[in-house]
Amino acid sequence: MGRKWSGLLRPAVLGLLVPVLGGGAAGLSGIAGIAGVIEIASVAAVAGVAGAAVGAEIAELSGGGRAVAPAGVEGELLPGITEASVARVPVLLVPGWSDGPEELEPLRRRFVRAGWPDAELMAVGFEDPVGSNVDHAREIAAAVDSLKRRTGSATVDVVAHSMGGLATRWYLKDGGAESIRRVVFMATPHRGTLLGWATLTPGGREMRPGSEFLLALKSFRAVPEGVEGLTIQTETDMHIVPNSSALLEGLPNVELCCPTHQGLLDSDEVFDVIQTFLAR
Repeated sequence: MGRKWSGLLRPAVLGLLVPVLGGGAAGLSGIAGIAGVIEIASVAAVAGVAGAAVGAEIAELSGGGRAVAPAGVEGELLPGITEASVARVPVLLVPGWSDGPEELEPLRRRFVRAGWPDAELMAVGFEDPVGSNVDHAREIAAAVDSLKRRTGSATVDVVAHSMGGLATRWYLKDGGAESIRRVVFMATPHRGTLLGWATLTPGGREMRPGSEFLLALKSFRAVPEGVEGLTIQTETDMHIVPNSSALLEGLPNVELCCPTHQGLLDSDEVFDVIQTFLAR
């Protein structure tokens, strides 16, 4: 296992999958199987559109940006921090596409072991886990307000996984910035993922490269002024295609080897990165 402040983007997975995508329904069905996306009927319905759209998006998606370490941090992150040094505020955990609090439980347990009280942790459970990020943003707003009332804290930190990061950004742009101190985006497809073509769900459509939703997000700052952000990506992510989509211009990035997309939620190394960022 290793981590680094990444300046090299890794579109290798994209290179493997683009020819398959061009093959239409059969190719997309194969990708769906690899990534755990099982809506084969949806795959067939969008295959032709997907094949045509891939070429138009490759240049932008694989271009990416150069990631840098946060100010004051050089090379490797600190291996750990003492409880006394933690600048702790309540934490809201936001799940990705089709996930809920159960998938976030390994991450929540790590926060508890690190000293966060149960009352200062909350995992969002979306009414429709594959629904629109716009709807999810409203649910995040309600969860933030609830956590603030419960703890008496003026601000909270957010740790969002996968598509949950897109809903978090929508919440921030719609006035949530005053309630958020720091936000961590774990494997969030900020510029979309080609696997968005493998589902017809509202959230899946919004994750397609070039979607109206993503274009609307792109017209705003990565995070509002006054909010600190960090992106985390893994070299072995088969859900965020290309991998460089997990980067967000203007934010520091940590690239890890080699949790899977879901494995980010159950990794001591990933939690070390999150804890160090939230406590600095």
